[in-house]
Amino acid sequence: MRGYVFHGPGQAAWEEVADPGIQEATDAIVRVDAVTICGTDLHILKGDVPEVRPGTVLGHEAVGEIVEVGGDVRTVRPGDRVLVSCISACGRCRYCRDAMYGQCLGGGGWILGHLIDGTQAEYVRVPYADLSVHVLPGAVRNEEAVLLADIFPTAYEVGVLNGHVRPGDTVAVVGAGPIGLAAIATARLFAPERVVAVDLAASRLEAARKLGAEAVADASEGPEQLIADLTDGLGADVVIEAVGVPESFELCTRMVRPGGHVANVGVHGKPATLHLEDLWIKNVTITTGLVDTHSTPTLLRMAAAGRLPTSQLVTHGFPIDSMEEAYEVFAHAGETGALKVVLGGPQREIVPVSTP
Repeated sequence: MRGYVFHGPGQAAWEEVADPGIQEATDAIVRVDAVTICGTDLHILKGDVPEVRPGTVLGHEAVGEIVEVGGDVRTVRPGDRVLVSCISACGRCRYCRDAMYGQCLGGGGWILGHLIDGTQAEYVRVPYADLSVHVLPGAVRNEEAVLLADIFPTAYEVGVLNGHVRPGDTVAVVGAGPIGLAAIATARLFAPERVVAVDLAASRLEAARKLGAEAVADASEGPEQLIADLTDGLGADVVIEAVGVPESFELCTRMVRPGGHVANVGVHGKPATLHLEDLWIKNVTITTGLVDTHSTPTLLRMAAAGRLPTSQLVTHGFPIDSMEEAYEVFAHAGETGALKVVLGGPQREIVPVSTP
């Protein structure tokens, strides 16, 4: 088969690799029908995730069809159309028993495209299939479902739930890329008073407006003042960091009110300064996290009911063998307008993001 193989920082190629096979009785082999590219994949290519070894097939999100299962797999069978979760879960360890699958001690967690070969290929081996794939309802199309493998559960769990968004809150989302936009959409489920989006790109701020942000701010123009003006000087109740650079994290800590929450979602490759000389007195809660995907079944039901703007975030479609072109489009989102690119789904040009 062919897959998108990492060869070191700045080096990857769509090339022939060995077909995956069943290695453990809990494995499943999935034929990949739709796959997407994540910002984390770009971090890997930049060298920010040194655990990824050269020779690894990238990718941790996919939709496809089960073609083979190990002898201990009970919940899926060949022919099932499934969502491949970005997180694998053994189901037995201390963390899995607490639904903290991202911290799995039994050989799971974030392993696809990280510690083992991932989903950006024609086929993928999925460990612990009973808890790591989800049978898809017929009402959810492939290009919608693939966004539930990572960005929607990540934004919802690590951003909105960790940030304790409540009715009447002012929520600031720093970074209006795919994760930030999903955070805006899922924060609105909790009826905040307002959601404010902060980004450098005008096109992404416009997308944020269409997805429900009541106000937007250019990150280079002092968004702290806008937040202060909107909240009578208090600051935002919840600030969600969805970029992953020191400047955006430090901006979040300046915008949060005393007693508020900063929920870091971004993948950081460099240290950020924690200004405890300012924060120690403010009763601020700062959370970090890797997604656990415990919310995936709930989000799938919501998508089937039309309650999530999933496919509306997909701006580009490619055949699966156009992986290198898709990476170029996604990596240069400022010029291309890319939000999410889907390979293997319907092929299309840029589409406007509309309110669900």
